[in-house]
Formats: sequence, structure tokens, C-alpha cells
Amino acid sequence: MLDKKNFYINGKWVEPVNKNECEVINPSTEEVCAIISLGSSDDTNAAVKAAKSAFETWKETSKEERLNLLEKLLKIYNSRWDDMTDAITTELGCPKDWCSANQTSSGAGHIEDFIKRLNDFEFEPGFDKGSTNHIVYEPIGVCGLITPWNWPINQIALKVIPAFATGCTMVLKPSEIAPLSGMLFAEMIDEAGFPAGVFNLVNGDGPGVGTDLSGHPDVDMVSFTGSTRAGKLITKNAAETIKRVCLELGGKGGNIVFADAYPDAVRDGIRNVMSNSGQSCDAPTRMLVEKSIYKRAVEEAADEANKIKVDLASKAGDHIGPVISKTQFDKIQSLINSGIEEGATLVAGGPDKPEDLKKGYFIKPTVFTDVNNNMRIAKEEIFGPVLSIIPFENEEEAIQITNDTEYGLGNYLQTEDKEKAKRVSKKLRSGIVYVNHKAADSGTPFGGYRQSGNGREGGTWGLHEYLEVKTITEWKN
Repeated sequence: MLDKKNFYINGKWVEPVNKNECEVINPSTEEVCAIISLGSSDDTNAAVKAAKSAFETWKETSKEERLNLLEKLLKIYNSRWDDMTDAITTELGCPKDWCSANQTSSGAGHIEDFIKRLNDFEFEPGFDKGSTNHIVYEPIGVCGLITPWNWPINQIALKVIPAFATGCTMVLKPSEIAPLSGMLFAEMIDEAGFPAGVFNLVNGDGPGVGTDLSGHPDVDMVSFTGSTRAGKLITKNAAETIKRVCLELGGKGGNIVFADAYPDAVRDGIRNVMSNSGQSCDAPTRMLVEKSIYKRAVEEAADEANKIKVDLASKAGDHIGPVISKTQFDKIQSLINSGIEEGATLVAGGPDKPEDLKKGYFIKPTVFTDVNNNMRIAKEEIFGPVLSIIPFENEEEAIQITNDTEYGLGNYLQTEDKEKAKRVSKKLRSGIVYVNHKAADSGTPFGGYRQSGNGREGGTWGLHEYLEVKTITEWKN
């Protein structure tokens, strides 16, 4: 069992002001894998004070200085790749092979891309030719960064690295149920030699450190990834100090499968939604299938779901692991049972645990058919390996059903008709549309419409979230 009770504040690992220990549970075994501390207002205040003091000098560093430190950090990250994989496998229950290829790699990928974007970014782009007005981008200040448990290092990198790159200082609060990857990242930052106070880490829960950060008068910006419910609370709490709030929240992605989709579109959709045990905010959890291929699609979906293995995260191989916690397990079970009670047809999985996995928060890959958009399983974010299949008649109905949600993060579209793909994509109300399961390129913006959030992370858009824009008149060279 790991002892991780200290916080990283002002360039040092320090003891919390008040003792408040919290157990971190390995979801594969239901056993305690680490002990952390939950911070108090005193700890948050100390971290914010350190960040505020460091900002005065850090904001004056050159782009070249920041690039050098980020390149050092990338080298250290790559040298500790296996350590990061082990941390995420333990805290999240993410199978180690998939974790290395997807979770761990996401951290390195974001560092690499932000180095590229920072290299090309102009902090003083000027204005119109002939004008003596000048435009300057400046760091916003002290940032409170609150990250989730489902893609821990991915979201940490998407917030910490652009904050570094733009000259901001920060306090990171990783998820208290998956804190190990964030604490390991803090070790890497320390080894890279970032000045004291630029980066600080305080563990804690949402009502505690999360509330303290979002309402703190010396925090200039809050970036939060998590549930829509928590995002609303953070926004309300931040309003008193009129700070910038960047939110990436929940989703209920639709995956429209037209009759002219490529042959493996349904099977790929199943694999996509079940990956990471269904714990991705942009997972395509509603599969909309054109009625002419509905029967075949249902058969393929059930067959593919039944092929997906469920096993311990520590084992090598192509399988999914448990969900993160008992709380999450119970919520998913409740939603599966609601689908059965509301009349959906269960064609794969169900509420029972997989055989031979009676310990751990394991859930069978589950597929419902004959679903309509009024059912709980079609409306609520399940955050588990559960798919709802909904039939549709035509293009217009598919668009209407997909957009009939309070969310708008990621939608999916399967067709070999290029013009249809463009036409339908433009009508879908979401921050990203994945066509034919093609992943987005590095540096593209990620974020949502409506109750899926209001910010954009990644690439140049991610840098802008941490910048103020200033106009200066009578700027003469």
C-alpha cells in the first residue's frame, strides 16, 4: 500500500495542515492501494499563495524558456512511461496493455502537441497593417485545475501543459479516487526543474478543495472536467469573483449508422463504446440504426459485445477492466435494471457480474435494443459499458433523435456517402463529429455544446483558454 499523504506546494512535498486521510481503492480487487490526504482550506490557501507569488516572475519568462522546460518534462515522462501505466492501471482498473497504448500515450501526445503549438504561437501578433494599435496575449494568472478520474493523465496534460506554455501558474486538484497518476506527474514536473510555486498539487474532494479553488479570490481561472452537475456548482461558486470558467462536462453521444455504412461500422461502434469500460464522456452510447439494416445490426452488436472479455486490469491482453468504484457500479446496475423495467430488449450482458469475477467492480458489456429516446438509458449518462440501439427511418429522424439531448459533446456518423457525411455532420449539435470512426488529429479543439460545457481544450484553442487579450494604442516600432 502506497503512502501518498503529502501535497506538492511551492516546490516541496509538504504535510497537510490538518490530518484527513482517504483510502484509494483498486477497483479490480476492492482493496486499498494507497492512502492520500484530503486538503483543507488552509492547504488550498497555501498553494494559491505560492502560485500567486510565482506568477510575478513566471509570467515574464520567454517562450524559449518555457519550451525548454516542457521538452525536459517530455523526456522525463517518456522515461517513466511504465510507472505512469502502472499508476493508472492501479487507480482506474484500466487493463495495462490498453492503458499504455491509450491512457499513458495521451499524456505524451498532448505534451508533444503543445510544444509544437507554442513554437508557432505569436504572443504579440500586432493588428492591421498601417495601424499603430497592437494586440498582446498575456497569461490570465493563477489557474485552478480540477481533473476527473476516467482519463486522468489525459485531462491533467490538457490543462497543466497549456497553463505552463502561456505563462500561468496553477493549483491542480486531481480526482481523489484516482490521484496516483497526478502525483506521479508532479514528481516529473519537480524533476524537470520548473520554478517553485508555478505548479502546485493539493488532493481533495469537490465539496472541499474543489469549492475552495473555484471560489478563491486569488484564482483567476478555473478549468474543470467532470459531471454536468458539478460543473453547474463550480460555475455558481466562481460567479462571486467573476473568474473565467472553462468546462468540459458530460455527454450522451449518438452514433448514426446508415444503411450505406462500411461493413464493420456496427462492430467498431461496440468496441468504441465498451473501451475504457464505457467510462469516456464522448462514448457513442446511443447507436441509431437505419431500419433497413436494423435486424442485422442488432445481431452484430450482440455478437461483438459477447466477444469482449472482462478481466483484471493487471493481466495482459485485449479485455476491459472494472468500473472505477462501488458508487459507479451501483449507478450502472440501477440504469441497466431501469432499461429492463422500461421495456428495452436486453441482447447482451445484463446486471449480473461476469463469471469468475465476483470481487471487483466488473460489469458485462451490455446491449439494449428497441430503445426509445424517452428511456433513462437513452437520456442519462451511464458511464459504463452499456449501449442503447435505436431505430430510425430517415436522415431527418436520425438528426432529430441525436440532437434530442441536453448534451452536445461528441457524435458519430457512419456512411460511405461523402456528401451525406458533410450534410449531417453540420446539423449535429456537438463539439466534435467522428465520421467513420476516424479519430481527431492532435491539436484539434475538444469540447462541447450546451450542457457538455463551454470551453475548448487542445492545440491553439487550448492555449487561448489561458490567455487574456490586450489592445495597446500608439504602439510605435
